[in-house]
Amino acid sequence: MPVITTSAAPPIQTLVRKDKSDEALVTDWRELPDLVQEVTAIWPQRHVFYTERDHYTPLLFTESLRQALALLSHRVHSIPLGHRLGWEEISSWILPSALDVQAGAKKVTLLVSHPSITRRRMGSVYLVSRIDAISDGHRIGGAEVRYSAHPPAIYDRLRGPYASAKEAFSKAIRLTAPVAPALVGRSDTRNVVLSPTDQPLSWQLRVDTTHSVLFDHPHDHVPGMVLLEAAAQAAQATHPTPVATTRFDTKFLRYVEFDQPCIVTATPNEGVVQVAITQSGTPVFTTEVTTEPWPV
Repeated sequence: MPVITTSAAPPIQTLVRKDKSDEALVTDWRELPDLVQEVTAIWPQRHVFYTERDHYTPLLFTESLRQALALLSHRVHSIPLGHRLGWEEISSWILPSALDVQAGAKKVTLLVSHPSITRRRMGSVYLVSRIDAISDGHRIGGAEVRYSAHPPAIYDRLRGPYASAKEAFSKAIRLTAPVAPALVGRSDTRNVVLSPTDQPLSWQLRVDTTHSVLFDHPHDHVPGMVLLEAAAQAAQATHPTPVATTRFDTKFLRYVEFDQPCIVTATPNEGVVQVAITQSGTPVFTTEVTTEPWPV
């Protein structure tokens, strides 16, 4: 009688696109009625990048969203692991009180729905997701994300000479000097992603490809997480006292390459900060960052 074997499902760290198991925030998921998925994320009490003194950084929430959507793209929407996922727009918010670090790890439940899924003939998929974040029975944040998934043949054609992550990493420009960590709400120079320029409220994007969290594995372009972190740090640099980033309204306009410098500019405007990133004079990223003073 023939023996029938089935391949084991990939581990969660693979499904959320992380090489290091301890960088996988998502631990579990289940299907709920009305085409809603419930994803569980665990926020560590301490982390070399996502905690700063007694609070979480807002990018921890964003990374939780990213991992949840990557997981569901494979397990729910049958998008192969070989497809390349990319953000187009993100609007997200988080309560500043939800960023307080407490004793022990913090459990965050993400309720995810996809009101729009468009599949193209050649295999590309365009998705819109909506997320509600719940912790200790209270809604602490939410998001709407527009993103895409392209099969290797289409993605490689889109990226042209930049398709290889190994080659892209090898061509990264030399690491530039950081601004003072306190200026951007950081205590560790290694976590600073802005370098000074001679223009006010303008910086060069500082891309450290050896950073173990931002670059858990090689990429063919600068990840959106790095750009969002740059926006949060630029917004902090416009304030004389520490603030919490509570909202991003973001558009990813073009892929950002490693072999060319990027300029990050901040424009404060009636309670929000407009942050734009350009590369070779071309806009590649824009976001409106909302901040609030840290709760006393």
